[in-house]
Amino acid sequence: MAEIIQRDGTWAFDGSTVRITPGLHRSVPLFRQTYGEIAVPVEAIAGVVFEPERKRGRLRMRLREGADPLLQATGGRLPDPADPYRLLVDVDRAGVAEYVAQEIRHSLLLDQIPHEPAKTYLLPGPPVPVSVRSSDGTVSFDGTQVRIDWSDTSDRVKRATGPRIIGIEDVVEVEWLPNSGYEDGFLRFATRETAFSKLPPEKDPYALDLWGSARRDLLTAIVAAAVTARLPHPSTRAAVEDDGRRPALPRPAAGERPPADHHDVLLRRLRELGELHRDGVLTDEEFAMTKAAVLRGF
Repeated sequence: MAEIIQRDGTWAFDGSTVRITPGLHRSVPLFRQTYGEIAVPVEAIAGVVFEPERKRGRLRMRLREGADPLLQATGGRLPDPADPYRLLVDVDRAGVAEYVAQEIRHSLLLDQIPHEPAKTYLLPGPPVPVSVRSSDGTVSFDGTQVRIDWSDTSDRVKRATGPRIIGIEDVVEVEWLPNSGYEDGFLRFATRETAFSKLPPEKDPYALDLWGSARRDLLTAIVAAAVTARLPHPSTRAAVEDDGRRPALPRPAAGERPPADHHDVLLRRLRELGELHRDGVLTDEEFAMTKAAVLRGF
């Protein structure tokens, strides 16, 4: 057993699995404490390294592409302190950290772990049910459907349409961008009907606009990972890689138009907006702005 215990957390390696437990100190980010313990099978690991520094070093683990639904859902965009595969190490424990890293690397060589992307998720992702309250509303996932209940500060268009319920069978991809504190983020559930309708997150009834507490909004990545873990693995999708990490949403080839049912969805959306405008729910300005955003999808 190779083990290192730090205020930031604990890594324990038994030859087949690295068990990562976040520390309980207040310096440990809320995201890591909420995400909890992670058991990483050696088959999922691409490499591990210890980076010594003058005051504190870092243990870093790199996973194989496609092995972890959390990394798949977040696209490598988790802030560094929230990265569960990083451990801050006190300078007097540098020798222990290097020993743990060497033991893991030795097992990778002995087991001849391939460097190719994984063809299935090797980590299970977060357990369900899971629910997170964000600045734009509360998003919940029970394993079969996603539910979004809007907050009082959500856009009037979203609140007027009521809670959004999306079956897991309708989700094509989860898109997530963190709220950095300087720039808003979002959590979007793309379906086959809405894949081409790129409304801004503050107007999109299939998206949470993350603009409040960056610390708490970061927890939406847990829901993103839980949903992603229950979608078909990217290796099974006939999709083109659009950013080197994540499979692209289905989109028409150059010169082709989106499918007819996409236009039907946008027309229904326009009718809904028109009814909300006539009923006085939307002001003239709100109606014009949202209508323009929908029309850009044609």
